[in-house]
Amino acid sequence: MKVGIVGTGYVGAAAAYALVLRGSCRELVLIDRNEKKAIAEADDILHATPVSHAVEVRAGGYPDLANCSVVILAAGVNQAPGETRLQLLGRNAAIFREIVPLVLKNAPDAVIIVATNPVDIITALTEQVAGGPQAKIFGSGTTLDTARFRALLAEKAAIDARHVHAYVVGEHGDSEVLAWSSATIAGMAFDEYCRSRRIDFTDRDRREIDEKVRRAAYRIIEGKGATYFGIGAILARLTETIVRKEKAIHTVSASTPLFQTALSLPRLVGERGIVDTIGIKLAATEQEKLEKSAEILRSFVAQL
Repeated sequence: MKVGIVGTGYVGAAAAYALVLRGSCRELVLIDRNEKKAIAEADDILHATPVSHAVEVRAGGYPDLANCSVVILAAGVNQAPGETRLQLLGRNAAIFREIVPLVLKNAPDAVIIVATNPVDIITALTEQVAGGPQAKIFGSGTTLDTARFRALLAEKAAIDARHVHAYVVGEHGDSEVLAWSSATIAGMAFDEYCRSRRIDFTDRDRREIDEKVRRAAYRIIEGKGATYFGIGAILARLTETIVRKEKAIHTVSASTPLFQTALSLPRLVGERGIVDTIGIKLAATEQEKLEKSAEILRSFVAQL
């Protein structure tokens, strides 16, 4: 259970820390263009192992990715205040054209998880550099947005978030689609569940939750400069799905023939990456929004 992380900025470091705290792997290699940064992060995180899990943590180079089961790509520049994920495209595409061939050369059998934003477009770029879409390459996509959605629904319904089933699909960004029509608790539609529990749930509540999910990154970036804890935990969870040979449903991003671009849909993820795309039942208005989201992403991918 060896995992590599390329890029030890906020997201890469948070993912490494989460992997150790959760015991998601046995060996962890951190790589960064700034070698001192990678060494410092590795040492700092190593010092947490006596009170968490026995994980071998070290800094290294691309050859040290040999025999990795998973490689997380978190390299690139951060999203600046007021900057959309799509505006990050030009700044991060060049970085990935450099690092992806090195990862493929040294860890040819690893599942590659793309975390760098704009994640859908960078995932499409990674696929292109690798020779085309393949099961072992996917982006973190809307897994974090889905978690945010479920957390807010759970708060409203006064229930453990692990018992809420709801998804965010499409772009990880401004055009993402909250699939309200398929949100359920205990097999009941979310609205129906609230009525059964005499919980007041209004259109205003719906709009507020939508806004909080859709604008979460902007609020966090405005307040502290970057988002990293949430996505760090998500990356650890995705890694666990692979190294533990689970079969789990995650809204990860990958090229989807129906939409002719990389975007997020519920997908079955296992040991070798994406096993299958499950899809999702949407209301007509939600389907229209998803198609619009795909159209936006296609226009930017075309520029690559």
